Amino acid sequence: MTATRSPNWEIIQQELSPLDCITDSGQITKLSLDYYHFSPILQAQLAEKRGDVAIRPTTPEEVLQIARTCVKHRLPLTVRGAGTGNYGQCIPLEGGIILDTTRLNGIRWLQDGVACVEPGVKMAAFDKEARPQGWELRMYPSTYRTATIGGFISGGSGGIGSITYGQLRDRGNVLAAKVVTLEDEPRILELRGDEVHQVTHAYGTNGIIIELEIALAPVLPWSEQIIVFDDFLTAARFGQALSDADGIWKKLVSVHAAPIPSYFTALKSYLPEGKSCALVMVSQGSEQALSDLVGEYNGEITYNKSSQEGQKGLILAEYTWNHTTLHARAVDANLTYLQTFYFTLEKVEQMYHHFGDEVMIHLEFLRAGGQGIPAGLQLVRFSNEDRLQEIIAYHEAEGAVIANPHTYILEDGGRKTIDVAQLNFKKAVDPHGLMNPGKMRAWWEQS
Repeated sequence: MTATRSPNWEIIQQELSPLDCITDSGQITKLSLDYYHFSPILQAQLAEKRGDVAIRPTTPEEVLQIARTCVKHRLPLTVRGAGTGNYGQCIPLEGGIILDTTRLNGIRWLQDGVACVEPGVKMAAFDKEARPQGWELRMYPSTYRTATIGGFISGGSGGIGSITYGQLRDRGNVLAAKVVTLEDEPRILELRGDEVHQVTHAYGTNGIIIELEIALAPVLPWSEQIIVFDDFLTAARFGQALSDADGIWKKLVSVHAAPIPSYFTALKSYLPEGKSCALVMVSQGSEQALSDLVGEYNGEITYNKSSQEGQKGLILAEYTWNHTTLHARAVDANLTYLQTFYFTLEKVEQMYHHFGDEVMIHLEFLRAGGQGIPAGLQLVRFSNEDRLQEIIAYHEAEGAVIANPHTYILEDGGRKTIDVAQLNFKKAVDPHGLMNPGKMRAWWEQS
């Protein structure tokens, strides 16, 4: 890193006028943080990290102006969406400028199942515009109502909809991106096809995304159900069967071992004590098929919301993925979580029996390699860091792949390897290492 140690912020702000520069300490704190506190490890490491100035550009030209200033003064730059990530992706480790993308929120065009958007478009707001034209987002996080499309693509990997469309990095989901570089003379580059993945899930370490082209899904009338089961393993087998049912259109298959349902206080009347549950979204035309499958596994549908009710009442997606962790921690702040690819129900069963209630299994089924697989966002009763590492080590030794949510380092989370394409792209577009410094292991190792 070659960032300036003592920049003259008065001069820098003069250069950046009349952009919307934020210096209020309360606002800076808010714009410096995300949901890193889900991890007690990250809580200790990141709680005091802050940017120096936050800027909300409204045009690509303003983004270029910010990039030039950062290069001129060797200022660290951290790009931020809505800040709904969970492991410090947008927390500035070395101060500098926070670039808030939420005012880059235009929908450029939408046609033939493809949309061109600016990164700050909120996901729920996009669907509101797209659905009357017959299209909607293929997948989104449980923070759908507040998350931005650019933030999801830069820091996320999958979510509601992944049971059909896989993960963001699967070919065909993200089609193109325009990014601003931090070269000595910043410019706008357009990436298409496989090139796009040089900047997807890269935490904004190698380019400022200013435009995206994404593939969409046809709108379907989604209904939401809560299904309860006497035991977790039956619920898990039901989740796998529903995921494998090619004739049933589905958007969400989320399975929760008891006592996790007890943390969903707003759903209490639909969740009998001691039972495990599945929270699902299927097309309204698939409801009879779903009912038959529920009967086959001796489950009981306790809640059914039609598509006509839309965003009214309960939104089950907001009890799944990492909203599950949010609700559980609201009851017990000593809980944390893991992210795991089990791949098979046999591995799920092994971990369920081995750890008991110390690691409460929460499954999200997603499509990978052409089939539905169980992935976990388990709730963990945290005691200390050594025990957490023991739990992770046991999973990995037994063939369950952990995407570690207790690190802010890009390669140490899900991939475990250096992405050479992302590193080489960073060398070309951020030669001074100014973008989100400290997050890409490959950069400082090669330096």
